[in-house]
Amino acid sequence: MKKQEPAENQPVASTAAEAGESANSRRKFLKTGIAAAGASALGFPMIARSAGPRVLKIQGAWGSGIFKEFALDYVRRVNEMSGGSLKLDYLDVGAVVKTPEIQTAVSRGVIDGAHLVTAYWYSKDASSSLFGTGPCWGWHANQLLGWFYYGGGKELYEELMRDVLRLDIVGFLSGPMPAQPLGWFRKEVNGVADMKGLKYRTVGLAANVMQEMGMSVVQLPGGEIQPAMERGLIDAAEFNNPSSDKDFGMQDVAKNYYLASYHQSQETFEIIFNRKIWDSLSDEQKAILKYGCEAASADMSWKYQDRYSQDLITLQEEHGVKVHRTSDDIMAAQLEAWDKVIAEFSAKDPFFTKVIESQKAWMRRVGAYELTNAPDYQAAYTHYFGSTVDAPADRNGVNPS
Repeated sequence: MKKQEPAENQPVASTAAEAGESANSRRKFLKTGIAAAGASALGFPMIARSAGPRVLKIQGAWGSGIFKEFALDYVRRVNEMSGGSLKLDYLDVGAVVKTPEIQTAVSRGVIDGAHLVTAYWYSKDASSSLFGTGPCWGWHANQLLGWFYYGGGKELYEELMRDVLRLDIVGFLSGPMPAQPLGWFRKEVNGVADMKGLKYRTVGLAANVMQEMGMSVVQLPGGEIQPAMERGLIDAAEFNNPSSDKDFGMQDVAKNYYLASYHQSQETFEIIFNRKIWDSLSDEQKAILKYGCEAASADMSWKYQDRYSQDLITLQEEHGVKVHRTSDDIMAAQLEAWDKVIAEFSAKDPFFTKVIESQKAWMRRVGAYELTNAPDYQAAYTHYFGSTVDAPADRNGVNPS
């Protein structure tokens, strides 16, 4: 008679000894369980045995470069602080869904979370851009974060997610970005007249601002900017900072790089999680994700100082890039363009107006203090180092002259 094979992965006692050992193990388990129950009844604490970390998959809008590095800095902090109870796995751009689909994918639970920027949701509702690349009220990105966490911004963000976009998302802002350069141009632009008619890449409400100035605006993902400029599909472009721009290879398609602009004078990253996933986490795990945002935010504000300034020097010295400061004429026209854009969207969207008024109330108070208190840093810099553009410092911060 043919011997019957055991089912796959089914343990079998192949000998009498093994069968006896199995029975002994069962008796030992019962005794242990009874003893544990007795200990619990007597008030002794039970030691919880972890089955392993809770793993959350978060997709970034970045596949390389310093933005991916910033995202991984957050991931590392969370993983190290959790003590093994929580683990974030970072997925590169496009790993599960395309960038325009990330927000919806998080809301539906296709992915657990994401690391990106709010300007990417501008096409769904223009108010989204106000939580990143909104108007310049004379503030910088750290003051935007102050408004978000202490000036009512987070409550408005939650209202945007819940009532306007109707998404099951919990989110945080993290990582103050300095003002974004006006960008890369094949020829010099010394005034507003030089910009009219140029095909220009930007995103969010900045697109409306630059259109008001007579430019033809194209909204492209970061990875498509350099190839589009190389093929002549656009005449000029901005992304965010010298490090990202260098990595994209912008120095290979243009040599005029303009710093300073009001089109996107402040921005932060957005870190989001599916609400059902968030609600299923322990209070400790939620705290780690939240305070990890704050820790990564502070670190980024220090790291970019080093990296962006180093890479600006590399662009100048190794790639022959000519760095300009955007003219006062252009920046004054940008503020006037912002006035028109704000009026246009406020007239048709009460929630947009609500966010704008909240931001203005915050900055009217905070800006009055900070601007009155701040000394003239430009004068002090010039006193010690000379012109910021004409005499760039070396890599150790020392002016070569």
